[in-house]
Amino acid sequence: MGDQRTAVRDGRGRPAAGGTRPRAARPQHPSGGRPRLTRARSRAGEVVARTTGLLGLSSTKRAAILAIVVCALALTVAVPLHNYVSQRQELARVTARQEALQAEVAALAAQRDTLSDPAEVAAQARTRLGYVAPGETPYIVQLPTPPAPVPESGQAEPGVPWFRTLWTDVSGGANR
Repeated sequence: MGDQRTAVRDGRGRPAAGGTRPRAARPQHPSGGRPRLTRARSRAGEVVARTTGLLGLSSTKRAAILAIVVCALALTVAVPLHNYVSQRQELARVTARQEALQAEVAALAAQRDTLSDPAEVAAQARTRLGYVAPGETPYIVQLPTPPAPVPESGQAEPGVPWFRTLWTDVSGGANR
């Protein structure tokens, strides 16, 4: 047995660089073969085995790491999302303003076309400014203004605050 040599293998089952080692140098198990792993563990060992999982971390630590990762992702997404939404709102506002200005330009262009007609200019001068063509006699009709309604007894006079009317009623006619 001392003469036989076996290939040394790395953790992946491949031959390791560096050659072989003598079989006698390998530790021997009392049963003659490789040692077998047994399921016999203490209660504390079982608890540790259940709570440690991925990378040997407890579930609490994994949850904390997951929470940190989720928060980092949320913050990473929140700022660009906020910028996107605010830019969309600004774009909508500018688009609405542009449409309003285009409608105003169209209305002003129509008014310009209307006022380019000399007959329309003369009609506007007559109605808005009171101009009269030479040889015409202007007449201005003024209608009389209707008389102000007379308040009945118990109604407030127009222009008098309500508290004065109340004070007059309470004090028996003495007006201050």
